[in-house]
Amino acid sequence: MIQYIKESFSELTNHVSWTPSGEAQRLTVVVASFSIALALGIWGIDTVFSEVVGFYFNWVKS
Repeated sequence: MIQYIKESFSELTNHVSWTPSGEAQRLTVVVASFSIALALGIWGIDTVFSEVVGFYFNWVKS
């Protein structure tokens, strides 16, 4: 088990190509921005549908 951990650590430090720090930060901002935009879009659509359904039920009830 110890040998496996040593080999895994060696693989991660010597053989894996990591994304540069600046690019990782830039991509994180892009993903966060799109996530927030999508969440706001879904919230807006949900609000509109909620109002439409509420209007429909009030219309049917009267």
